Amino acid sequence: MTRPLLIEIGTEELPPKALTRLSEALVSELRDGLAEARLEHGGLRGFATPRRLAVRIDELAERQPEAHLERLGPTVSAGFDADGKPTPAALGFARSCGLEDPAQLEQVATDKGPRLCFRELRPGASTAELLPELVAKALHALPIPRRMRWGASRVEFVRPIHWVVLLFGTEVVTAEILGVRSGRTTRGHRVHAPAELTLTSPESYEDQLRDAFVMADFAVRREAIRERAQALAARAGGRALIDADLLDEVTALNEWPVPLLGRFDEHFLAVPREALISSMQSHQKYFPVAAADGALLPLFIAVANIESRQPELVIAGNERVIRPRFADASFFYNTDLKTSLAAHRNRLRTIVYQQQLGSLFDKTERMARLAARLAPLVGADPAPAVRAAELSKSDLVSAMVGEFGELQGTMGRYYARHDGESEAVAAALFEQYLPRHAGDDLPATPVGIALALADRLDTLAGIFSIGEEPTGSRDPFGLRRASIGVLRTLIERNLDLDLLDLLAEAAGLQPGCAQPETTARNVFDYLLGRLRGLGEEQGIPAESFLAIAGLGVPSPLDFWRRMVAVHGFARDPDAASLIATDKRIANLLQQQGAVDGRVDPQRFVVAAEQELWEAMCSRSGEVRDHVARHDYPAALRALGNLRSPVERFFTEVLVIAEDSGLRRNRVALLAQLRELFSLVADLSQLASRVGTP
Repeated sequence: MTRPLLIEIGTEELPPKALTRLSEALVSELRDGLAEARLEHGGLRGFATPRRLAVRIDELAERQPEAHLERLGPTVSAGFDADGKPTPAALGFARSCGLEDPAQLEQVATDKGPRLCFRELRPGASTAELLPELVAKALHALPIPRRMRWGASRVEFVRPIHWVVLLFGTEVVTAEILGVRSGRTTRGHRVHAPAELTLTSPESYEDQLRDAFVMADFAVRREAIRERAQALAARAGGRALIDADLLDEVTALNEWPVPLLGRFDEHFLAVPREALISSMQSHQKYFPVAAADGALLPLFIAVANIESRQPELVIAGNERVIRPRFADASFFYNTDLKTSLAAHRNRLRTIVYQQQLGSLFDKTERMARLAARLAPLVGADPAPAVRAAELSKSDLVSAMVGEFGELQGTMGRYYARHDGESEAVAAALFEQYLPRHAGDDLPATPVGIALALADRLDTLAGIFSIGEEPTGSRDPFGLRRASIGVLRTLIERNLDLDLLDLLAEAAGLQPGCAQPETTARNVFDYLLGRLRGLGEEQGIPAESFLAIAGLGVPSPLDFWRRMVAVHGFARDPDAASLIATDKRIANLLQQQGAVDGRVDPQRFVVAAEQELWEAMCSRSGEVRDHVARHDYPAALRALGNLRSPVERFFTEVLVIAEDSGLRRNRVALLAQLRELFSLVADLSQLASRVGTP
């Protein structure tokens, strides 16, 4: 027999940015708990509003299935003496099984001889008995960084709990969850339906709450907001700019969302659109509205958590709130325009970047020197690259960025254009911060690329030079993000740069860095760790990374190309023989120690030696040409053509010959073969991945 189950935890307003994570975790924890309890069930569906977390479980079994238990004890010979009397071993095993007489135990044949065995058919517990602990355990496991206590209770949760629903079919499962007695009573909308609401069944949950002005399903509520907001914008001749994260947050703030269209004074459109959008989204949780060409319209969409009989009053209230914020933004912007970025730069001398690394002004000086070095390497003109580096942090002391920190770089671009700086400089001031997060755009202009790399290389070298590299989850200077930015830019912008050399230069610019080469190596190794992670995110296993890591490749782009090629090569079943051979050669060379690399063809006595030597000589130039062009798949295919002579060599030739001269010559031949392999990768590292999809 099965019944649906409804679990609802009613709370004070939950943190909006954590709501979906809490809901998903509750569903996941309950699913795991049901599996652990061996309770069969249908689908689980989560519900989440500002005042509740709920899960409905379809077709939940009313009790566990019977359990067939079997325990093996000591051998029969150890359990009974020669007279057939039970030994302490048998007596102890019987008592542990709840039996007084060992004669009640069965005997079963095993590969170790006859053994005592206890078998029991244990009936399953009822679901109602199991649910209180199961639910409490799931709630305790939720990802709540800071739990609250309330009243005199010692109970802790993300927010104070006011009601708990445990409805199994039409019956209440009586329990105390986090200090609250369970029942079938929930609450509707705080304003429209404040009275208690008695739930009749799990199936009626959504409909009954909807009648009480609550959209319980987060996804349904989210889509309703999106559709209604876009409809309002369309009627006004525009489209709503709906940021996904903001939409989630607004959805988490409302149980009965009612989008409303508001207006603001058109003269505010003279303020940079990013500032207006930031104010609407970050401070007011409004959706901006744009025309078909992308230009902002003097409109916004607010989402009220109430269906007012006088919506015009709600709209007017929101319009009153946004007006002074826009007035502030306009004032800050116009004030900033009175001072150039170059003049702002002098104020950076008084702002400490890091106590041991100097001021922000000092950082821009180091960035300028790095940008001058990087510019020709990335196809940029050094002059604007240096200028962009000098001005790179000037907007941080502007009034606008002081109010809207997320506009760093964006405002720098506006102010640079106003000051008459070149477009290359203006664009670079914005692009220096790209990528800002995973999946974000990369800098696109040559000067922007040079500046973005200079900024991150200075940060990495500087922080490592003072011994503040990240440890565990601690990364106060954002070095992981900076590392990913460097790697993505070099790889995706196809920049084959010697990163180790650039890091050494960056480290040499740091104040008090006595060993720039050591610092550079430490940073480079750290970056390689991030490169390994990038590969694993794209399905490239660690073995493919390790096959390149020992070659000393200083260019992340070249490293990445090799790693991708090797990953594809390892999945080819035809590569198995060559990879196994390289592993065999590596082991043999390790055993032999130092090897004289000279091969004397005159000492060949077996045809297979000559055949392998000629094949190597024939393919060596081809492999080297492919490597020089960074065409590593082609180089690996060329190496693959050596498979037949290599297999014949190992079949017909005794490498460790008694004659020391033959042995040295054959080992040298294999050493040269491995050197040829190593032009691309250490294929021996792939031995465990051969043929793996």
